[in-house]
Amino acid sequence: MKKIITMIAVIMVSVAAFSLVVQAQTETKMEPKLKILIHITSGPENPTKAALGFLMAKTAVEEGYSVSMFLAGDAVQLLRNDVLDNLSGLGTGNLRAHYDTIVNSGVKFYLSGMSSKSRGLTEADIKDKPAEFAMPKVLLQLSVESDRMFVY
Repeated sequence: MKKIITMIAVIMVSVAAFSLVVQAQTETKMEPKLKILIHITSGPENPTKAALGFLMAKTAVEEGYSVSMFLAGDAVQLLRNDVLDNLSGLGTGNLRAHYDTIVNSGVKFYLSGMSSKSRGLTEADIKDKPAEFAMPKVLLQLSVESDRMFVY
């Protein structure tokens, strides 16, 4: 009888210890953040679509996703201060408000170097921004590394 009681006690302690180990692993196991790439080619000529891209990036960072942004074509002009301060989309919000949230979340902007050059955007235009000029291979690399990609 003593052996049975001892065996039951050992089993109960083992089950309790196993439960604690499983619970500790579950609590410390973090789901990896999905990587989201927002690629915007619409610029000030299409304020609703341009602001929508920024709104999606803002929403993604607020939901805890890892976000990168690549601006190409007319979209490179969206990082000009006068555009940031004055562009609002119909139902998609104010560009500056979205931008501030995005930047405060640590998102980096990549701007097509060729699009920027042909539209007169210079280092001076982005000097105080988390942005850099990039070639098409950066866009390709970001898209391959991303889990999801949104294009506006």
